[in-house]
Amino acid sequence: MIHFKDVSYTYGAEEGQLPIRAVDHVSFHVKKGSHVALLGRNGSGKSTIARLINGLLLPDEGSVLVNGMDTTDSLDIFEIRRICGMVFQNPDNQLIGATVADDIAFGPCNLELPIDEVNARVDEALRSSGLTALRDRAPHNLSGGQKQKLAIASILAMEPECIILDEATSMLDPMSRRSVMELILELKEKSDISIVQITHHMEEAVLADYVYVISDGSIVLEGTPAEVFDQFERVRAEGLSVPVHIEIARRIADTTDTYYRPEDIFSFEGAVSFVRGVIESRTSSESTGDLDAGYEIGERRGVDNASQDLDRERVIEISNLSFDYVSDAGEPVRALEDVSFSVEKGEILGILGHTGSGKSTLIQHINGIIPSKKGTVVVLGRDLSDRKTVRDIRRHVGLLFQYPEDQLFEETVALDIAFAPKQLNRTPKEVERAVLSAARRLGVESILHRSPFELSGGQRRRVAIAGVLAAEPDIIMMDEPAAGLDPSGRDELFSDLVTLVDEGATLLIVSHDMETMACLCDRILILNNGKVAGYGTPREMTSSADFLQSVSLDIPSSKRFLNCFVDLFPGLDTNCYTAEEAACALLRAVAEG
Repeated sequence: MIHFKDVSYTYGAEEGQLPIRAVDHVSFHVKKGSHVALLGRNGSGKSTIARLINGLLLPDEGSVLVNGMDTTDSLDIFEIRRICGMVFQNPDNQLIGATVADDIAFGPCNLELPIDEVNARVDEALRSSGLTALRDRAPHNLSGGQKQKLAIASILAMEPECIILDEATSMLDPMSRRSVMELILELKEKSDISIVQITHHMEEAVLADYVYVISDGSIVLEGTPAEVFDQFERVRAEGLSVPVHIEIARRIADTTDTYYRPEDIFSFEGAVSFVRGVIESRTSSESTGDLDAGYEIGERRGVDNASQDLDRERVIEISNLSFDYVSDAGEPVRALEDVSFSVEKGEILGILGHTGSGKSTLIQHINGIIPSKKGTVVVLGRDLSDRKTVRDIRRHVGLLFQYPEDQLFEETVALDIAFAPKQLNRTPKEVERAVLSAARRLGVESILHRSPFELSGGQRRRVAIAGVLAAEPDIIMMDEPAAGLDPSGRDELFSDLVTLVDEGATLLIVSHDMETMACLCDRILILNNGKVAGYGTPREMTSSADFLQSVSLDIPSSKRFLNCFVDLFPGLDTNCYTAEEAACALLRAVAEG
């Protein structure tokens, strides 16, 4: 259905800018009815390939064929774009309707379908995406995750022959992400739809029929998911990760020198079965004492600090906070209800919850973007109900929004990062030092000369974070900072954030990723429909899989894996949040008998 023949594309070649070769002599194909995943680091060329598929970009060299039609043929481009529906990383780029229903109807109306058919497609898209209750809501009143679901629903309503997903699930909570993937895969089976998916969620990549790994604009690795993820070291070298259950099984197989086939450990159930077999064979033998050799669990901030009593200065105190959004549909929308909690100086607090649970609304109260009308918000000892204090507080409280495009506006990356320290009246030398320090921390030194609008989604996110850090605030709030980042970039970012805390900063991180937050945070606040559903240490918040499921979050994969072995080892510590820790815990349990 899709055929790339020796395709290359260079940004800036025609505008007199410094040329950036984004796609370099790429050849591949997508069969009709197949599901292909494109993986790679930020800036590797994945999104450029997606835009080349439906003619948003045209190749400098080579050809792109869709159902035999060349994307450079102006007579065929409308039909190509009808066939290939694309969901971008940022849903705000795709939402234009006055209401959710209007937005979904826009595409089918442009296909000149009868009104009854348009209405039927709108109803089905609302139902399948879980947006029926929001039918008459204005898109700009939705949360980031709800907007993402709407963008997906709007494409599905057009019933394209191929769906291109460019990090389309990155802002969704785990349950919403699963439901969207189940819907798309169901359509694939029923309607023979082709799927091209760009993702940094390896759990989504394993659902594909075939995987291409892109690096510096070229395909460097390809195969079935089982074949690709079995090349453990190669995948990690490309800045990617391996699904946790596969990595645990691989580590145990390597340590015990046990033969396996990639297909044996590809599924979660298969990996559990394989490891149980290894354990049972080892426990029945005499040689078990050296199994944990070479595996040492390092300091785990979230776990090791779980028992510590955080008796420090309170820098944020929120009491009985409630907030309603004015709705275009009439009735106000309750976003927060009676929320109370506090944050200690030098603490990392994770704020988790389902899409639309009130997380973004909450943190926008903490630097006064949204005034507190019901309840109190005290930051650094000052009550934000006094609007005169808000301007001064914002000098001490940095906020990264969900979408980096909201914060990027200067001509170059360097100027964008420099904006905040300039506004704080820093000297030119101080501004330069702050810019270089933040750029170095976020790994964007090499692109300081480029326009932020030329960058990939992940690179823009890094630049936006650098812009917040350059102001050197006392409190840093980040709304989904790792969304759209490749696994390596995500890990590097959170490692750097920990060093900020060591330097005296306090962090609030909004996320859907319980696995990472459990490793990183001192405490976790869970919101559910605007209310506090849970507040405590990572151990406490991950102790019940049923509770996490009830608030649309996932139990960390490594803990879920270890839970399958508590019948063999009743004393097994399942509070492990990485594959390495989980493998170590199992091997030690075997060694200790």
